[in-house]
This record gives sequence, C-alpha cells and structure tokens, in this order.
Amino acid sequence: MLAIGDTAPDFTAIDQRGSELTLAALLAKGDLILYFYPADFTPVCTAEACYFRDSVAELAELDVNVVGVSPQGSDSHQRFADRYDIPFPLIDDSSRELIRAWGVDGPLGFGVRRVTFLIGQDGIIKQRAVADLLLNSHKALVASVLEAQADS
Repeated sequence: MLAIGDTAPDFTAIDQRGSELTLAALLAKGDLILYFYPADFTPVCTAEACYFRDSVAELAELDVNVVGVSPQGSDSHQRFADRYDIPFPLIDDSSRELIRAWGVDGPLGFGVRRVTFLIGQDGIIKQRAVADLLLNSHKALVASVLEAQADS
C-alpha cells in the first residue's frame, strides 16, 4: 500500500458519467482526496460517500477535490450517485488496475481496503487513512485538511 511521502501513480479512468479523468488533470485543480471503498450501496460505503458529499463544498472552497474509487462499473456508480446525490466523480475500477497500483487490495487479493489518500498538487501523498470497517480515521483526515487550511 502506498504510504505518506510516496508519489501517487498517475492514471486515466472513467467515472460514472463516462468522463475521462487523469490524476494530472485532477491535481491541476488543487489537492485531491482519493478514497477507495469496497462497494456501492453497502451501509458503511454509503455513510462514507454521504460524509464526503456533505464535506465537498467546504473542501472545494480550499481547492481540495474528492474522487471515489471502487470495483463496480459506471452504471452502478451512476445509480449510487443519483440515489445519494453524490456530486463528485466515482471511478469505475472494474479492471482493478487502480486498486492494484495503489496497493489497496483486500486480503489474498479479494475485495478492496477502505483507504483515503490526500494527494498534494505535487503528486506526493500527504496523508493516509486506513480503516476497513469504521470511518473515524477517514473523517479525521478530512477534519485535519479543513483545520490546516483554516489555520493558514
């Protein structure tokens, strides 16, 4: 799994709207919160997406963008985004290329770890939260971003 201080691997991927995203283009807009989650419509993943949804406006004011990644396809992501009013991109990683590149495979290569990365505009991972079942560390990462920006 990638660690704080590592260079984030570049990618090209498709989101729920069929739009092509690249890490370079996302970082051109500011820092990036890239979070990996196991599955659309599951209770913890839904709570996590809704937490990011509720934080996205504050983060955007600080030029911090949010993007989610999971192994479901674009159609599932679109239904999930529509049902829960998710305003940010959800990447279709049904090929699991990003999951492998970022080292967030589940045990024995099955599933996906719940991991949130904060990537600076320079492409370096600034923070990371890992917690498969609980959201506290992921929420703390967002809170620290908001606090750090408020202090500067």
